[in-house]
Amino acid sequence: QVQLVESGGGLVQPGGSLTLSCAASGSIFRVDAMGWYRQAPGKERELVADATSGGSTNYADSVKGRFTISRDNAKNTVYLQMNSLKPEDTAVYYCNADVVRGPASVGMRYWGKGTLVTVSS
Repeated sequence: QVQLVESGGGLVQPGGSLTLSCAASGSIFRVDAMGWYRQAPGKERELVADATSGGSTNYADSVKGRFTISRDNAKNTVYLQMNSLKPEDTAVYYCNADVVRGPASVGMRYWGKGTLVTVSS
C-alpha cells in the first residue's frame, strides 16, 4: 500500500501565503513525478504544478510567478509554496505521486485525500 498525506491547508487573507506539504509512504521502490492539483466548487480538477524527480517543473499559467513546487526526494515529500494568494485560488488541493513499488513493477499514480485552501478576507 502507498499513502499520501497532505498538510498545510487553511484560511488565509488575499495576498497571503501558505505552504502545503505531501508525504508519500508505504511500499515504495521509487517515486517519479509528484504534483499538485486543485478542485474548486463546481469546477473540474486542474493541474497546479508538478515536478519530476530530476527537478523539472511545470506550472499552470494561473499560478506562474506566485507558486513554487519543490521536492525532498529522500523523504518522498513534495511542497507547494503559495504566495500572493487570490480568492480564485480557493479549492481543495490534492497531491499525487507516480510510484513504482518494485524493481520490476510498473508505476502507478496515487492521490492524497486533499486539503482545503480558502482565500478570503
